[in-house]
Amino acid sequence: MEKQVGAIVEVGPEDWQIVQQDAAGMGRMEFGGRWVVGGEGIVEVRLVWEDTGTAVTAGLDWQGVATSGDGTWSGVLENIPAGGLYRLETRVRIADTPAGEWSPRWDMRHFLGVGDVWVIAGQSNSAGYGKGPYEDPCELGVHLFRNSERWALASHPMNDSTDTKHSINRENANSGHSPYLQFGRLLKRELGHPIGLVQTALGGSPLSRWNPAESGTADLHENMLRCVARAGGHVKGILWYQGESDVRSEEAATTYGERFCQALGAWRDALGDVGLPVLTVQLNRVLQLEDDGADQRWSQVREAQRQVARQVPGVAVVPALDLPLSDLIHTSPAGNMLLGERLARAALGMVYGKPVAWRAPDLVAARRGAGRVDLEFAHVESRMDTIDLEAVGFRVEDERGEVAVAQVIYPQDQRVELVLGRDIEGAAVVHGGYGKAPATVPADMERLLPMLGFWGAAIE
Repeated sequence: MEKQVGAIVEVGPEDWQIVQQDAAGMGRMEFGGRWVVGGEGIVEVRLVWEDTGTAVTAGLDWQGVATSGDGTWSGVLENIPAGGLYRLETRVRIADTPAGEWSPRWDMRHFLGVGDVWVIAGQSNSAGYGKGPYEDPCELGVHLFRNSERWALASHPMNDSTDTKHSINRENANSGHSPYLQFGRLLKRELGHPIGLVQTALGGSPLSRWNPAESGTADLHENMLRCVARAGGHVKGILWYQGESDVRSEEAATTYGERFCQALGAWRDALGDVGLPVLTVQLNRVLQLEDDGADQRWSQVREAQRQVARQVPGVAVVPALDLPLSDLIHTSPAGNMLLGERLARAALGMVYGKPVAWRAPDLVAARRGAGRVDLEFAHVESRMDTIDLEAVGFRVEDERGEVAVAQVIYPQDQRVELVLGRDIEGAAVVHGGYGKAPATVPADMERLLPMLGFWGAAIE
């Protein structure tokens, strides 16, 4: 290999890297390496706009860094404003000679940004299994820390295992389209700074592999922390879509909420952020699953996802019950585009404090009447209604068993009325979006945002 001369960068952000900004909207980059010239010299660095070559700020123009007698150098650039894309330039200024464009050659780092870094975690719908063509192009300023542990322009498939450095989350088949390029694109455009994504998901993974509080090996938890450390060490939040594997047993389904809170606490402790935002997706449907208990277990996990977002600060949940599938269980590319938008709006509203209506309709009360149940929803911007007037997406149960829902009425406000086949007897509950593949559920019609599925809501 040809021996280099001049200033050589060996440590620090690499091409395409996004550095997590701090609370003041500033970033910090540490660099280091070797310098090889004839005679004494001074190593200098600066940060410039990639598009123009001008210094990002006066304080980030050429400045000397520390050098050692062993031929190494190190330095840090601080107070880098959120934005980009930037280019790091280095040079060696020979003693007693003027600095300038003819200084000895230097290493550079290209397409750097300061913004927010989000971790992608969960199972196959998070890894990205949408199949089929769909226009979802790359965009400068939305970058991905790939499984090769190198930063790159974000593109599908995000869980590509080419040159992987951690086979622990290598898929057994080629992954496909995911929601997160759309998520990053919309955040970048709205916030005006770059977005970095770190992919750590694995298809089919149960919650136990992400939760160090459970018995067994939380290898995906450890891998996530490794990837975060190698991607820069600091992140804005976690994107979580998981739960399909935990509907396989009654124990896993009924304890999902408690165990997810354990995992969430472990992530926050390990990453040093007690309020680390986590954006979750409520389970979509599964088709042709032959299992007598599956309907209840899928509903229980959805309810746990709904309740955790209600009870734990910094956790959001978005619905997916209306999204199209590309096979029996995986959201299609068209569905992923819509899901990415919903997650971006949740981030803008909950994390960044933007005035956007991102919350889905959520049941707040169920009241019994003569031969009917009245449901009231929060977060309705227009009216509760449906695109399928014959669909019955609800189930009512009392002390005698199931109570048939004969009709669903939409009064064109925040309520839904269930007309029953008989009067309720004793204690009763209602489920919404019940089962592994529920009928069409009502939505906030002007936003076409479906309600969150719920299970076991007591009827007053």
